[in-house]
Amino acid sequence: MQFAKLGKTGLEVSRLALGCMSYGDPARGNHEWTLNEEQSRPFIKRALELGINFFDSANIYSDGSSEEIVGRALKDYASRDEVVIATKVHGQMRKGPNGKGLSRKAILSEIDHSLRRLGTDYVDLYQIHRWDYETPIEETMEALHDVVKSGKVRYIGASSMYAWQFQKALFTAERNGWTRFVSMQNYLNLLYREEEREMLPLCEEENIGVIPWSPLARGRLTRDWEETSNRSESDIFGRSLYAATEDADRKVAAVVKEIAEDRGVPRAQIALAWVLQKKPVTAPIIGATKPHHLEDAAAALEIRLTDEEILRLEEPYVPHPVTGFA
Repeated sequence: MQFAKLGKTGLEVSRLALGCMSYGDPARGNHEWTLNEEQSRPFIKRALELGINFFDSANIYSDGSSEEIVGRALKDYASRDEVVIATKVHGQMRKGPNGKGLSRKAILSEIDHSLRRLGTDYVDLYQIHRWDYETPIEETMEALHDVVKSGKVRYIGASSMYAWQFQKALFTAERNGWTRFVSMQNYLNLLYREEEREMLPLCEEENIGVIPWSPLARGRLTRDWEETSNRSESDIFGRSLYAATEDADRKVAAVVKEIAEDRGVPRAQIALAWVLQKKPVTAPIIGATKPHHLEDAAAALEIRLTDEEILRLEEPYVPHPVTGFA
């Protein structure tokens, strides 16, 4: 396994992060395709065996059951000091007022709930899952600063938003002497490259660690275009990400297939290798629901795409509507 510093921190993370949205009680939340605890634990254990030390969840995943499953598995399989646990706050966790968002009340409440579910005293990376248009960014950043100073959180990060919003948050923290975001978890893959316009250059300039979600475009880059999975058939949000650019996306997927066949490797390795080589990416967040998913991801670390291959992969791309912020 390869490791890298997360942004300009001293925190070392594996160059692959295991995304834990796939692990949760199917009867809780709105992801009926998730793996239950018995099915999930072998993937978490295998990730650790491969050297992955970075695990990403969110309070909203399967109504908190993802955090519960991940917390119990990591406690059984690893030392707490050896793993980097990341989770997120923002989504609707209960009905009524103050059940979602990034207010001071919500943040201070939700970090305690996440710690309880994860079975740990602290979270290594606490991320705002989305931008909260109804709460002043000053209130959010001060609350996040306070949870860091309380010892409940080591570092803070952000997820999908506009570059101007991220810059505003960074400026607000710096102006007030508060804890600064060290990472950006954004949407980036060969089928969606709009982050290259502003967000990636901003992160490179500010030395922010980039940990992209959906690096394989929810599996669309790993299989024939017409082929589906249980998740793709029920994933309404996933379908919305690609509906407007299907013709162009098919061409990109076709090139991934060609290069994979030329090299004699699975398509997932080529698609992930492209993300890994994109500056300033630190650690793509991979999903794993089949044994070969983890093996393919680890193997992708050893692939160095040539300039000619990168050109072929990128050439068919057309501008996409900005998405992924929902």
